[in-house]
Amino acid sequence: MSARVHFCLEELSSKVEEYSIDESFILAGGIDNCMTFEEYGHQLRDHVFRCTGLTIGVGLAPTKTLAKACQYSSKTWPQFGGVLALTAGQRNRIDKMLSLMPVEEVWGVGGRTTSKLHAMGITTALELARANPAFIRRNFTVVLERTVRELNGESCINLEDAPPPKQQIICSRSFGQRITTYESMRQAICQYAERAAEKLRQERQYCGHLSVFIKTSPFSKNEPYYSKIASERLSIPSRDTRDLIAAAGRALDKIWKEGHNYAKAGVMLNDFKPAGVTQLSLFDEGKPYANSDALMNVLDTINNSGKGKVWFAGRGIAPAWTMKRDMLSPAYTTQWDSIPIATL
Repeated sequence: MSARVHFCLEELSSKVEEYSIDESFILAGGIDNCMTFEEYGHQLRDHVFRCTGLTIGVGLAPTKTLAKACQYSSKTWPQFGGVLALTAGQRNRIDKMLSLMPVEEVWGVGGRTTSKLHAMGITTALELARANPAFIRRNFTVVLERTVRELNGESCINLEDAPPPKQQIICSRSFGQRITTYESMRQAICQYAERAAEKLRQERQYCGHLSVFIKTSPFSKNEPYYSKIASERLSIPSRDTRDLIAAAGRALDKIWKEGHNYAKAGVMLNDFKPAGVTQLSLFDEGKPYANSDALMNVLDTINNSGKGKVWFAGRGIAPAWTMKRDMLSPAYTTQWDSIPIATL
């Protein structure tokens, strides 16, 4: 559905940035020569609803941060009908909107930053916009300074045609049933490393560092809380699933402790490098697998039409610990069995 919404937006805009699975930025420059920005927003909203059945909120403004604020307001106050467009010449309306917006709802303002801003008496987006940018940079970061400038209509964050390469890949799940044995945990870690490797190849990157974490439930009253993380550095950056599974197993061995009911585990990849830039050492003991890329391409091609057609035996067969999916939404766009049946 995310891809379909993105395609709908591309039909009505020359430049679209897919920010996340449910958010996109578009460039609307020149639209006001043939219609108002508000009319354009309603056109976007109606087109997406007509093609996908999804209702979206649309915010249009001179900067990304203000556009996000408008989009937040379009969903918060029903009188806007899902669309709020504010231009640079409507500063009074912008200030009014920001005065009603909590500072924690500003794009890029996290929990710790919010607490610090509140301690300084800054509780609304308007108060943040009126703060001195130099003061904000000195007491926070250059990122928050850009946010302040963006709230005042100064564009500091450009629209990106292609998303930047990821700096980290995480694959983790909460278990449907608590894991108590090493073998079950190793199967879970193997599966997460396998999925993380697939994502890594989609990014066309190689991984030089891998971490594994395991933990019990912090809400359990009958057992002590246990949470550990361990890391492994790959001597030669790799995107071969076999290398990552082996590294994940070594990391797990460092932190595994018997006697706990584990609720969650995960695998994290970082220290990414593009292909062809790794300098191999003369003294490296390990060597890359022969025909590694060709084998991984075959594996990904087979699994492309449906995940899990071919997998590594280390992850087990139909384990009991897999995540519960009793309330999973029907996949009515890809599975015949999920299409609702109407009877008259």
